[in-house]
Amino acid sequence: MEGNSKVSTVKLVSTTPAIAKTDSIKNSASEMFLQAVPSNKNSYCILIPARNEQQSITEVIDSVHELCTFDVIVIDDASEDDTIRVAKRAGAHVIPLPVRLGAWGATQTGLRYALTRGYQVAVTMDADGQHEACYLPELLETLHKDNTDVAIGACLKRGSLPRRVAWVIMKKVSGLALEDVTSGFRAYNRPAMTLLTTKKASLLEFQDVGVLALLRAYGMNFSELQINMPKRKNGCSRIFNSWLAVAYYMSHTLILGFSKRGMSGSIKVRSAKQMSDLKKIHEAG
Repeated sequence: MEGNSKVSTVKLVSTTPAIAKTDSIKNSASEMFLQAVPSNKNSYCILIPARNEQQSITEVIDSVHELCTFDVIVIDDASEDDTIRVAKRAGAHVIPLPVRLGAWGATQTGLRYALTRGYQVAVTMDADGQHEACYLPELLETLHKDNTDVAIGACLKRGSLPRRVAWVIMKKVSGLALEDVTSGFRAYNRPAMTLLTTKKASLLEFQDVGVLALLRAYGMNFSELQINMPKRKNGCSRIFNSWLAVAYYMSHTLILGFSKRGMSGSIKVRSAKQMSDLKKIHEAG
């Protein structure tokens, strides 16, 4: 690739053993944590977008605090319940959004906050308990290996058969070489955070294909870590809660994926503007 641009690469990393039992991981997580974080812990934060998650948010925040001293930042997406009060009581910093922006809009708000506060790494987690804090050490260790820009906690076993078929279709259409294109359990380094807070990412509605395709177009490197994801403890998915929602999500994602397919990680970032933007992103990071 010309200049300072990079070719996007993907690695899939297994836990040891392949996917260890949750209890075993929890027992060793604290010991692994110091090894996974080679620099100042104040450079790391946890971002949790949340909407109407008062029943599960405390447990999620507590699980992080039991493991580490990272700042936990909850981005409340105009909840209609007590999510804000409950999250504050659990020790999180809360960013209350006056209007609903959706999961990606809330996440992007958190990324912007993280950048302005000088964090070098941001980890995104769901507020429903599906993303377990015990995997944070391995996720961060994965991020710091082999020039990785984005580490993704991948769970290939979750979801019903129709949902897994949908994922296969999404990957085929978009050309993404990732095993799990919908997982929101991710660790971003500062260059990736910077890219995802630009206006190029502001019009995206979901965090999956559009976000990953944008990262790929600018040569960001991915690594995936195999993890377990339990079923959400309360409520239901806001994307797969009705056939109408599924139809909207799939049509939106497939059109977006097809339109971005040409921006393959195996080819060069073509335009001079992209080259210039990428250089600025890495200088900012």
